Amino acid sequence: MAMLDIIAHKRDGCTLSTTEIHKFITGVVNHTIPDYQTAALLMAIYLKGMTTQEQTTLTKEMMESGDRLDLSAIPGIKVDKHSTGGVGDKVSLPLAAMVAACGVPVPMISGRGLGHTGGTLDKLEAIPGFKVDLTEAAFIDQVQKIGLAIVGATGSVAPADKEIYALRDVTATVGSIPLIASSIMSKKIASGTDALVIDVKTGAGAFMQTEADARKLAKALVSIGQQAGLQCMAVISDMNQPLGNKVGNTLEIEETLDALKSQGPADLMELVNTLGAQMLVLGHQAPDLATARERLETALTSGRALAKFREMIEAQGGDGRVVEDYSLMPHAKHHLTYRAKQSGVVTKLLADEVGKAAMVLGGGRQKADDALNYGVGIELLKKIGDPVSQGEALLIIHHDQTGLDAATALLDDAIELGETASAPTLIHETIN
Repeated sequence: MAMLDIIAHKRDGCTLSTTEIHKFITGVVNHTIPDYQTAALLMAIYLKGMTTQEQTTLTKEMMESGDRLDLSAIPGIKVDKHSTGGVGDKVSLPLAAMVAACGVPVPMISGRGLGHTGGTLDKLEAIPGFKVDLTEAAFIDQVQKIGLAIVGATGSVAPADKEIYALRDVTATVGSIPLIASSIMSKKIASGTDALVIDVKTGAGAFMQTEADARKLAKALVSIGQQAGLQCMAVISDMNQPLGNKVGNTLEIEETLDALKSQGPADLMELVNTLGAQMLVLGHQAPDLATARERLETALTSGRALAKFREMIEAQGGDGRVVEDYSLMPHAKHHLTYRAKQSGVVTKLLADEVGKAAMVLGGGRQKADDALNYGVGIELLKKIGDPVSQGEALLIIHHDQTGLDAATALLDDAIELGETASAPTLIHETIN
């Protein structure tokens, strides 16, 4: 069976057999299939989709392409969280620390940025010395000792996904439901966690721009997880405008630390508490969601969550002093204030355009091997529904001159002022 035939089969809208999917994944892992053929099949899947059975088979083959972590040595119910990606979405960082501070072990395997969306690992690497690549033994040992670790997938966990993930980013195939579902669930099932909470984004800055597509993806993820014996639920949340007020790697670590000091933006904290409450209930550390929220708030106000985040930083080789001294992280040399061209109310603040603006400044990757500028980004001073006067500051562009004109043009398209608007609903739906 030639790879060319498999590509043609999917191109023509046919259902791939288990044998065909197995050959594809095996070839990816063994590097017997060239990248251009892998990219061709990814595009065919993006355009033609997959049946439920194909999707399940793809997930299983990707999971079985490597090892499955054994986390049984870690006491308690291990709970992880995953987001389908957004702009300004630093939720995993304060969330993991707060949940771990409440006694739920959080062995979190995260990813890097895809297109205009940021990656948790990229943000953490803005902290001097922070290591996201741990051995399996070190990962398990750290969660045993402090209840928390945030790392990239090791080479032995779903290695097929690592190869495919990088190509999706640069072949415009990120938004495929089968590819997203198999990528997320192959890693999460293989990571050995007991329960999983998934944040599925919908809106202008999400890969699932319509609520119907977001619901379809959420149901696919939950179904795959439950078939694998994983306690699994999903929340559909809004990504029509950036989450929080800061977009960019260092900037989002700063906002994470502000959040852990009880100074986080309201939308960020609402989503953190919504997901965190579900994690505490799944982890049997709260009998219901209301009690779980109270426990999360106590973890913040007592300082335990901030201390837990610092403990994780230092355990993974990072400089814990950043908790108090943000200047230790990389910062842009220049700041440009972007001002309103007229008076009115912010009626549009497109998350994808803001994300692209941060990317062209150097804060994200346009190619898989692009180096990041951790200090650049966008700081939002107004959001949808906020009134603004002509000449008033709407946002601050943190830049090192590269890409400034392109970023400004993108922001011109992202922002619209009108007569009236209200902030979008943050939590759309919960899927159990």
